Amino acid sequence: MRIYITGISGFLSINLVRYLLANGYTDIAGIDLVDFDYPERDKIDFTQGDIRNLEDLKKSMQGADMVIHTAAALPLYTPEEIYTTDIVGTRNVLQQALDYGAQRFIHISSTAVYGVPDHHPLYETDKVFGVGPYGEAKVQAEAICREFREKGLCVPILRPKSFVGPERLGVFAIFYEWASEGRGFPMIGSGKNRYQLMDVEDMCQAILSCMTLDKAKVNDTFNIGAEKYTTMKEDYQAVLDRAGFGKKIVTFPAGLVIPVLKLLEALKLSPLYPWIYETASKDSFVSIEKAQQVLNYKPKYSNKEALLRNYEWYLANKEKFSGAEGVSHRVPWKQKALKLVKIFF
Repeated sequence: MRIYITGISGFLSINLVRYLLANGYTDIAGIDLVDFDYPERDKIDFTQGDIRNLEDLKKSMQGADMVIHTAAALPLYTPEEIYTTDIVGTRNVLQQALDYGAQRFIHISSTAVYGVPDHHPLYETDKVFGVGPYGEAKVQAEAICREFREKGLCVPILRPKSFVGPERLGVFAIFYEWASEGRGFPMIGSGKNRYQLMDVEDMCQAILSCMTLDKAKVNDTFNIGAEKYTTMKEDYQAVLDRAGFGKKIVTFPAGLVIPVLKLLEALKLSPLYPWIYETASKDSFVSIEKAQQVLNYKPKYSNKEALLRNYEWYLANKEKFSGAEGVSHRVPWKQKALKLVKIFF
């Protein structure tokens, strides 16, 4: 089986490559705008290219039996980059997969498609209404996937919660940096809300199930997340406890903090985008019953365990990415105004 992964240089995909290799899948190819600079480079067929370029896809996808679509422009990218990558790019990859006769196309979506919901848990049958360019693009990308299901392509859609684990930086790197320096950390709201996360290894397990189980069963949409999670404050406090400095999560009223963050964002001084700060103080969890029943999904890690596993990786590797900043999960996000806030913690 030849497996083709879009966005193969990303955080999810490098973990997926390692997971697949460990499970005996050795014919792996993929494409990414960013170079694949991991030790596994000689074990895959890598093309540095763009899913928005049909010629790049034609050359790199040939012979693929299984397409796993992880490529996406994340919320900190420009609206144009998000549209052309997450919508136009998704259609390109689907069409090429269909043209080449791929057996399955596994689409990595997001629970961002649910917007800011008014109830929990969320089920796959709940209304979707993305917030902002990223959430809206994810909703449209799913609609395109359903179009291609009608054309006969098997297209499992996975809607994961935010996943963490080895190689994950992004916004979590800010938290881990503060923890490792012996600082507390601010939290929007009381911290008593339940905010489900998940470990990237559990995500890889769900993808493998979509690759191997009966087509008729997996040709559907599934929420994916941790099974065990407590409150946001308690889960994140576990990292500060592991850091060993006796520091605490410090909560602030959402009604006071959010207007400040909106102002900072308008001034381009905030590292956070609206969907993060507007949902951070609210419950956010999905039902994973369907994935458990249909995909035999058995999450291995709780929220705390996933965060701690990511933190331990951060400590072991932080010298490698010292000074790096960007807008993807592969590098720490710019702290901007938070650098000034830091002195008070």
